[in-house]
Amino acid sequence: MLYILVKMPLDLTNYTLTYSEGSKGWPSFYSYYPEQIQGMNQYLYTFKDGNLFRHNVNNTRNQFYDEALIDITPSSITTQLNIQPLQSKLFKTIELESDDAWTSELTSDIQSARTINDEWFEKKEGNWFAFVRGLTATGATNFSMRSANGLGTVTTVDPTAPATTTLTFPTGFQVGSIASIGDFVYATSDPAIDAPVLAGQIVAPLSATSNVLTIDTTIAGASVPSNGDFVLYQKNQIAESHGLLGHYCTVKLTNDKTTATELFAVVSDVMQSYP
Repeated sequence: MLYILVKMPLDLTNYTLTYSEGSKGWPSFYSYYPEQIQGMNQYLYTFKDGNLFRHNVNNTRNQFYDEALIDITPSSITTQLNIQPLQSKLFKTIELESDDAWTSELTSDIQSARTINDEWFEKKEGNWFAFVRGLTATGATNFSMRSANGLGTVTTVDPTAPATTTLTFPTGFQVGSIASIGDFVYATSDPAIDAPVLAGQIVAPLSATSNVLTIDTTIAGASVPSNGDFVLYQKNQIAESHGLLGHYCTVKLTNDKTTATELFAVVSDVMQSYP
């Protein structure tokens, strides 16, 4: 392995870059930046602040040169899931063949990032599993995605209590059971021009024949809709994610633990998306 010290401009951080003869590429970047570096007798030695250090003998991982634990630099690995690249797909889950969970950030060419914290993984049969979810419960930014579903134009907006408002739709309209308590409601006066804004959260049970929706309009960021607004709803993006839509998925795994961790493979359950 060939080690090269890379000195960046003043506004960036210096780092160490390695070249692998086996892969004929530059596989790794390291956060440490020594004064001198030398390999000898199958060990790596570096000088920092005039002191000599031998690498790969410290039991505390993600730490160099006796730094304080608060200065630990997380390890990260970035890879791509790119099966059938011409097809639009939904990446539903992430599976780590590893002896520990890693925080995972997933992005695609169509949708923005999804983050899965390491504590959200469940260990099953030796591997770590999690489903791909949104960053926040009300994370809607692209209402053309299937996570948003239209309800229709509201005819009457009636505040029924200090914290709740009822939305009445035309006679014969059926809200249906697919919209449920906890879903977030958005409204816009003109869906062709204005982006929907958060109106509230559904709080009342719905029947299959009901044309009335009761929402809590006091949640953070909500504003009461007006008569004639077009209304749509969205499931909680953390609890009921539709996955990540894209032709490919870039996965960045991050580990900030100070103990040794091995990662063998990254797997995802993928299904073809049909518009």
